[in-house]
Amino acid sequence: MLGRKYGSGPQSAPPEIPVVRYYGGVLNGYFGSVEPNRDLISAFDEAGFTQAELAEAVNDWLRRRGHAGTVSDRTVRHWLTGRTRWPHPRQREALGAVFGCAAEELGFSPPARPRTPDASPEPPVRRRDFITATTGTAAAVATPGIVSRPHQVGITDVVRLRTGLDDLMALDDTRGGHESLEQSALSGAAEALRMQSQAASQRIRRRLFSVAADFTATAAWSALDARHSDRAEQHLHRALYLAGMAQDSVVELRVWNSYAMLAHQRQHYVHAVDSAQAAQATAVARRDPLFASLAHARTAVGHSNLDDRQAALRSLGYAQEALAKADSTQPRPSWIAFYGLAELNAVTAIVRDRIGDPAGAEAASHRALSAIPEHFRRNRALATTRLALSQLHQREADLACDTAASAFTLMTGSPIPGRMRSLLGDFYRDLITLAPKSPTAREWGDRYRLEWRRA
Repeated sequence: MLGRKYGSGPQSAPPEIPVVRYYGGVLNGYFGSVEPNRDLISAFDEAGFTQAELAEAVNDWLRRRGHAGTVSDRTVRHWLTGRTRWPHPRQREALGAVFGCAAEELGFSPPARPRTPDASPEPPVRRRDFITATTGTAAAVATPGIVSRPHQVGITDVVRLRTGLDDLMALDDTRGGHESLEQSALSGAAEALRMQSQAASQRIRRRLFSVAADFTATAAWSALDARHSDRAEQHLHRALYLAGMAQDSVVELRVWNSYAMLAHQRQHYVHAVDSAQAAQATAVARRDPLFASLAHARTAVGHSNLDDRQAALRSLGYAQEALAKADSTQPRPSWIAFYGLAELNAVTAIVRDRIGDPAGAEAASHRALSAIPEHFRRNRALATTRLALSQLHQREADLACDTAASAFTLMTGSPIPGRMRSLLGDFYRDLITLAPKSPTAREWGDRYRLEWRRA
């Protein structure tokens, strides 16, 4: 099935095969009982390398130290499959720098040394004498090398930083944007940029730029959610620059999505549509339907604010079609975890309400709330307030007040983010306009002012 084995005649190397196939049966076809290097495979998969990319990273490290970069994708394949158990010393050092750990931690081990029959252990006293006599010399030789060589930042350092980013996103899901989260995100970005000078390879540098861009975009989002629009804009400008340095279209889309929301907050609705369409044009939106769906949904909101009913509904349709094609099992960054059918229904509620279809908005809000996970407290509270608005716009003031009050309950124990405070303010203004003499409206107004002071 696989054709000739390596070495059976002149032929080009086979195309790269996913690592999982090496220890799923293909190995035995070529190398008999060789055991794959599972530690390296795990690190390789976690880093997202291809064989050619790992070879490039190792060669880049070697060349920057004056050595020839002779590692090929076949060399990497031999490491992964276990055919090479103990690479050349320079290659081991390069691998350790790229992954940020010792070669032994990557599953490599030196060959066992044969013992000669007449070999005998060195007498303990003699060995102690030798160590004592040479301690000064050894320290003089070894210490400068250890001190002068800086720590090489590898993929494990990048993974560690991204873990911190995931923790911030989990906090945002529960509490929403606030100044402490914003500052923590900026500190993470600064740490990623500080590590640039110690990166083991160009690939690691790009990944550090990507992490810094993501942290900065998180800071921007936190400021946006807290309705600190000027700070949000500054962070977005910086995040877009860093995303370009990283060549990371995922962060680019994230930034354009936030730009669209910022333009909406400022009531610059044409700019909101332009930003959402810029998100549509990113490479990740072209290859991943989930990101494309988010970009189309954001465009729909922009069109609805411009009272362009047909364009809004058309963009909603594109968002629904793209989402239906998305593979939910595909690994994606933590910031996009909020988006799915539930969030699209929440966006649909916004669009429907703004184009004059409050009944459709109410139905979409109910669908959203039935599917938004419990730990997304802020998102559930926003969707609840949207539901209240759609009920109010159908002149059901008492029901709307009860619904809006439950948003306060959802956020018990946490300050209300600025974006939600603004939305609740919109509800109160519409309530006063549509039901100024309602006792329920007056009671809700008292509750609103009390909660506003607490926030």
